[in-house]
Amino acid sequence: KSFGQKPWVLPQPVLIIGTYNEDGTPNAMNAAWGGVADANKIFICISNHKTTENILARKAFTVSMATVDQVVACDYVGIVSGNDVKDKMEKSGLHEEKSEFIDAPLFKELPMAVECKMISFNTKTCCLIGEIINVCADERILDENGKIDLNKFSPITYDPVHHTYRKI
Repeated sequence: KSFGQKPWVLPQPVLIIGTYNEDGTPNAMNAAWGGVADANKIFICISNHKTTENILARKAFTVSMATVDQVVACDYVGIVSGNDVKDKMEKSGLHEEKSEFIDAPLFKELPMAVECKMISFNTKTCCLIGEIINVCADERILDENGKIDLNKFSPITYDPVHHTYRKI
């Protein structure tokens, strides 16, 4: 069966993009259109959002993987705009800690993050390219060899066919 032109590359990660607002408060949004662009680069298709403004201003962002146990908080930051709800992060239940490598927040409840510096943003295609500066992971998701264990992690994927989240 042919479905025509669809952006159905599966699985699609559910990415939580972390930035700081102009006043230094943390912000996060949910994005499903992104991935690895090169050995040390990440790309995200991100249109006009508060997060986009923050990235353009500070040139830094984090990308955390949404998890099964944080699906409600991760969905919330995707449907609520920081432009409309000033206490968005407090209502989300996510708690911030500052990255030691870049000017962007990490979220304590999300056990893995990619810390990035902005390389470019194309306003026509909405394609953001970031240089990966560091990958960090909470020790609770590491195996006996110190590597990330997906069985301890439980990231989720976005199902663009049925417009829902799924456990990987």
